[in-house]
Amino acid sequence: MTSLYAKRFKQLALGLSLIGMAWQASAQTLVNDAWVRATVAGQPSTGAFMTLQADTDSKLLSVQSPVAKTVQIHQMSMKDDVMKMGQVESVELPAGKPVSLDPGGYHVMLMDLNAQVQEGSKVPLTLVVENAKGEKETINVEAEARALGTMDHSKMMDHSKMQ
Repeated sequence: MTSLYAKRFKQLALGLSLIGMAWQASAQTLVNDAWVRATVAGQPSTGAFMTLQADTDSKLLSVQSPVAKTVQIHQMSMKDDVMKMGQVESVELPAGKPVSLDPGGYHVMLMDLNAQVQEGSKVPLTLVVENAKGEKETINVEAEARALGTMDHSKMMDHSKMQ
């Protein structure tokens, strides 16, 4: 009888380890602290921010959201005391290294908003990440809308005319 229990235990352990391996294989990119800056009525755009960490060399290709007609990945930089901001095709995600999307660097612009983004609401974002092998991963995120109390870079620069 003992050997039957031992055999069943080994089968269960093997099954659980296979499930764990399948989960780990699909968990390629982690998203932490995803948030969107809340807006005031009539504000046409806002930013989304987060930290991404991929387990292999990858890149963030695109982001979509039903709250905006246009969603782009942007980069803000300072050169000779001049702020430059513009759309980028992707953001490199080196294996195992956290990459921050924040107001002062890479970030996601949600433009032509369908409605005001209310503080405390959840904003759905769909990220597409591609690893070095060309395999694409789709990640659905619920980003919390946070207060307007911090600098709103979307008001500093008119993104509506950017291409």
